[in-house]
Amino acid sequence: MAAKIKKGDKVVVLTGKDKGRTGEVLQVLPAENRVVVQGINTVRRHTRQTPSQEAGIYTKEASLHMSNVALADPKDGKPTRVGFQVKDGAKQRVAKRSGEVING
Repeated sequence: MAAKIKKGDKVVVLTGKDKGRTGEVLQVLPAENRVVVQGINTVRRHTRQTPSQEAGIYTKEASLHMSNVALADPKDGKPTRVGFQVKDGAKQRVAKRSGEVING
């Protein structure tokens, strides 16, 4: 199956504590159906000191389930569903909301 959300896409969070916020996809985990979005779903982790790393409390992004994010429409930035169309022998992702082709 073709990926509807890819690394580098702008997405809108649909549910949870960050509902309505947008961010760029940093990582896609297709086996778990999850994505990591920049600045969204941040958690604090306490780490022990190692020879290569200092001890402390670090903030990082945790993954979100793909069903909780939607691609941002290239035209107006609102959430949209993704469709596919074949043009000149190449498959393209298309925003259902505006019909715009999604880059990437």
